[in-house]
Amino acid sequence: MIVIIDYGAGNIRSIQNAFKKLGATVKVVGSPRQLAGASHLILPGVGAFGDAMEKLKPFQEPLRKAVDAGTPFLGLCLGIQVIFEESEESPGAAGLGLLPGTCRRFPQNMKVPHMGWNTIEKKKETPLLAGIPSGTYFYFVHSYYPLPENPSTIACETDYSGVRFPSAVSQENVHATQFHPERSGEQGLKLLGNFLKL
Repeated sequence: MIVIIDYGAGNIRSIQNAFKKLGATVKVVGSPRQLAGASHLILPGVGAFGDAMEKLKPFQEPLRKAVDAGTPFLGLCLGIQVIFEESEESPGAAGLGLLPGTCRRFPQNMKVPHMGWNTIEKKKETPLLAGIPSGTYFYFVHSYYPLPENPSTIACETDYSGVRFPSAVSQENVHATQFHPERSGEQGLKLLGNFLKL
C-alpha cells in the first residue's frame, strides 16, 4: 500500500498522476491511523516550515514509528526540509528529526525562490538515483534548502548562482528530494519508480 500523506500542505494531484503513469496505485490518507500497513510513505509539501509542522502534529508519532520500522519514506520539496530538526524559516519550530540537521535560506542578495530547471551532481550511488546520471535536470521551487549534519546522507547537490546545496538525501529507508520529481518529466518518473522498488 503506497501512501501519500495529505496533511493540507502538499501538491497531491500531480504526485498521484505521476504514480498513475507508472501504473502504481496510491492511497491518499488524511488520518494518522491510515498510515498503519503502508508499504511506502510519501510526504509532499509546499509552503512554510512552521505551518507544515503544525499541520503534521497528529501524524508525527505514527510517521516516526513507520520509519523506525523500516518503511521506505520519500519527502518531496518541503518534505525534505521537515525531516530535519529545524529551519531558519521558522525559528523555534521543531522538525521531524528523522535526520540531524537544519535548513537555511539562500543569501539575501540572491533571487528567490530558486525556480525552474537545474541539474544535479551525484555525491554517492543510491537506489533512489539508480540510472539517473549527474547533469540530469529536475524542477525546483524553493527559498530554503537542507543542510544535513552528516554529509554522508547527501545523495546529490545542485548549484544555484554559486551556492551548492544538497538537493536529495538518502540514508537507509529515509529518502527526500528538494526538487519536484512529479514535475520533472521522464527522469522524475524514473526516480519515483526507483523509490517504488525499495
